[in-house]
Amino acid sequence: MKGKKITSKKVNKITLLLILSLIAITQLFPLYWLITFSLKSNVEIFGENIIGLPKQFRWINYKTALTDGGILQYFLNSVFYSFVTVVVSGLFSAMAAYAIARMRWKLRGFVFGLFSLGIMIPTQAALLPLFQVLDRLGLKGGYLGLLIPYISFALPMSIMILTGFYKGIPKEIEEAAYIDGSGIFRCFLEIILPIIKPAIATASIFTFLGTWNELMFANTLVDSSTYRTLPVGIMSFAGQYSTDWGLIGAGMVIATLPTILIYFLLSNQVQQSLVAGAVKG
Repeated sequence: MKGKKITSKKVNKITLLLILSLIAITQLFPLYWLITFSLKSNVEIFGENIIGLPKQFRWINYKTALTDGGILQYFLNSVFYSFVTVVVSGLFSAMAAYAIARMRWKLRGFVFGLFSLGIMIPTQAALLPLFQVLDRLGLKGGYLGLLIPYISFALPMSIMILTGFYKGIPKEIEEAAYIDGSGIFRCFLEIILPIIKPAIATASIFTFLGTWNELMFANTLVDSSTYRTLPVGIMSFAGQYSTDWGLIGAGMVIATLPTILIYFLLSNQVQQSLVAGAVKG
């Protein structure tokens, strides 16, 4: 009987390992395909060698993308837009969510409803009015012309995430701080903010991904290549009559690397946030 139990456990472990390995291969294959895609010529991509390793590794695709294609400038622009959006929206949403979740005032439910409404409004519906307003204010075409909508559309989701996390924090923590003589700002900065770091990390990842991959606003509200973002820059590689798809693949790999890096850096914080939310719920 013991031998049968040990055998069944081994079979279960092997089965589970095979299933997890299959899932891992399925998840990693698109990344493998993208990297090999970026190192091939059009001939290999569209016929001779679709899935296999490149017969000749065309590192020139990356050199061309970074130098002649202007990818480096677009990359730095996207880093700037994403960094400013994450920092500013994170600070504003942390303060707004704190006021909504922890303070007592008459219109807090109404204000929370307004922010929640921002999630329901499609960005496509706001594109034309936003274009006209920014154009009349003279902000269209520059850094502010993209930062304003990016920060505005990042606030609702961040506030919802942080509000739910704030509600799980015991009020006795703040009461003890007030008894010790802390003011509301000191309590928020020195006590509350360190507690909500996992939730801020979660909101920051969503904000970063949304800003980094955004195409519609960047393609509509920016005219000059000086302010162009990475997705728009990669899209510009597609020619009217011919397209070097390996070059586009190189640009896509460069655009993908920061998202993978950010996830690995903040993945532990996100897991802590999810575990804390599950325990408090």
